[in-house]
Amino acid sequence: MKKMLAILLALVMVFGLVGCGGGSAEETETGSVYFLNFKPEQDQQWKDLAAAYTEATGVEVTVVTAASGEYETTLMAEMGKDEAPTLFQVNGPNGLKNWVDYCADLSDSDIYSHLTSDEFALFNEAGEVSAVSYVIETYGIITNKTLLAEAGYAVEDIQSLADLKAVAEDITARSAELGFSAFSSTGMDSSSDWRFKTHLANLPIWAEYQTDGIGTTTEIKGTYLDNYRAIFDTYINNSTCDPAELSAKTGDDSRNEFLAGEAVFFQNGSWEYGNLVGEGKFAEEDLTMIPIYIGYGDEATQGLCTGTENYWCVNKEASEADIEATLAFINWCVTDQAEAMATTLGFVIPYDTAVESSNLFVKVDNELLAAGKKPVSWNFPTMPSEEWKNGVGTALTMYAADQTDANWDAVVKAFVEGWASEYALLAE
Repeated sequence: MKKMLAILLALVMVFGLVGCGGGSAEETETGSVYFLNFKPEQDQQWKDLAAAYTEATGVEVTVVTAASGEYETTLMAEMGKDEAPTLFQVNGPNGLKNWVDYCADLSDSDIYSHLTSDEFALFNEAGEVSAVSYVIETYGIITNKTLLAEAGYAVEDIQSLADLKAVAEDITARSAELGFSAFSSTGMDSSSDWRFKTHLANLPIWAEYQTDGIGTTTEIKGTYLDNYRAIFDTYINNSTCDPAELSAKTGDDSRNEFLAGEAVFFQNGSWEYGNLVGEGKFAEEDLTMIPIYIGYGDEATQGLCTGTENYWCVNKEASEADIEATLAFINWCVTDQAEAMATTLGFVIPYDTAVESSNLFVKVDNELLAAGKKPVSWNFPTMPSEEWKNGVGTALTMYAADQTDANWDAVVKAFVEGWASEYALLAE
């Protein structure tokens, strides 16, 4: 009897502890956020925003930024860890295919309710919202108007590839006299090559899609790869360095050359605004952005490249507390911090909370749109894989060092055959 009583008393104590302690601990569990950031150029801004959120809410937010060109590899490695990212990124429908099984349904989330259009969401086969875009960006050729004027030209003189090539070659011919070059280095180091194997590569894809009246394809024809070669040649042969040196040139090299007034032109996007404008940098009146011309269509009516390949996904494998914390954080970013997204990060966000951007390059894009210029669409999400981009980048680097027809044929092969083979792998 005494033994039975002791057992009963022990059970009462256990259930009493569960009732008083276990339940309340679960109810008061506070989640945390781990954001694997895709954009190295905004690493510090995201970390500052995360710190502000932690200070305001007490919720820990960790931001880890993948090295340029290494996002997919880093994501695969991080997803295999116990403390995996709770917030990660895909670049569009093809990128989503690899990660859709990890994506929480955002259909009933606060952030999705603020999205201005389903055009900026990605859906799984069940019709659930798997990802939402967090930025619409613009890119083109950032131009130092002051240096351009010193060379005897104005932006209005450049309305086509032929115009751009003529101006660039004239500046190259007089570079010793002028004290600057036409283009900053077309760096093919991994921190910079995305500007050419992805952003510049978008132009011949866009032109082919326009001509064929399509929005995607599993077999690119390469109709406008001669145009791709023409603009790439204009870059690398009218630059701050010998083309053979480009394999080692970084994104920082290219930016710093431009900042130092060593070049008139610098292919990049609206995300560079904070790196170029401000104290100790350029004044806004020094800069503008012009379209990337490749000799396609009516170039006088062409605008800048505007779109997105940046979609947030919330990891459904995370704990419920971490999922809720992550959803709260990203909703805070696009609501309470809408102004910071516009000014500090330089983002145009596709949400009904957006404030007008102070970003010079966004303003230029708006002015061109108002003047009737037609923007170039972002077709990055239709590129089959990161492996395809890397193949094109490797071939471009070899061609830059030795500009033979045979080496350009290797670029074409990487572009066309690589596209088909990578899409074939996606279909398996």
